[in-house]
Amino acid sequence: MKVVGIIPCRYGAVRFPGKSLADIHGRPMMWHVYQQAKKTKSLQEVYVATDDERIADACKKFGLPWIMTRNDHPTGTDRLVECIKTVNADIYVNVQGDEPMIAPEAIDIVANAILKIDDPRVLASNGFKPIHDPAEVVNTNAVKVTMTAAGLALSYSRLPIPYPKDGAGEYNRQLGLYAFRKNGLEKFAQHKPGPVERAEGVEMLRFLEHGYEVAMVRTPDDNAISVDTLSDLEQVRRLIPA
Repeated sequence: MKVVGIIPCRYGAVRFPGKSLADIHGRPMMWHVYQQAKKTKSLQEVYVATDDERIADACKKFGLPWIMTRNDHPTGTDRLVECIKTVNADIYVNVQGDEPMIAPEAIDIVANAILKIDDPRVLASNGFKPIHDPAEVVNTNAVKVTMTAAGLALSYSRLPIPYPKDGAGEYNRQLGLYAFRKNGLEKFAQHKPGPVERAEGVEMLRFLEHGYEVAMVRTPDDNAISVDTLSDLEQVRRLIPA
């Protein structure tokens, strides 16, 4: 089975435009993500997928394989769909381009999860972590996920789910780390976003709304920092060795 990693990098991020090129000790942030992905045991190839010539030029400069995609993709998963036309593989792993400290072990866990599942209804695997901070539970930027007893995604929401009717609840946060079967990406593209996906803005709901399954996988990557602001960037610069 061929497993490849795709790092979607667009220039026009609303909160932090051009963050894929943000300098961390003389190299762009996406370079650091690529290096972490190359440390994995599961990924045979890794590519940056971008819609911007500035990012492509940086890939050329720093020797990163890249795929040029359209600039009208609404989500990173849609960008991956276009990549299957260029890179043939069995499994495609979406590695977020704004997590330069992502643990290679986390990528391997999510990739290996989908490789071990025989159920054809399960089209993707998705990392998650428990939430311990009450502020994170109510943060609408943190997507919460509930799961079946078998570890399949039951629902995703930006609101706290499950609702703590008796005053207590356990919460898990969906991580932006996914592995897709090739036919999973093809089916994703075949279906339009349903009403719940449109309301929540969570693309993995497309599988659930159309009767497919997503396997949730606990990863050890609790310390990965998603760079959304300049303060996040400064924190990463302090933590990554120069």
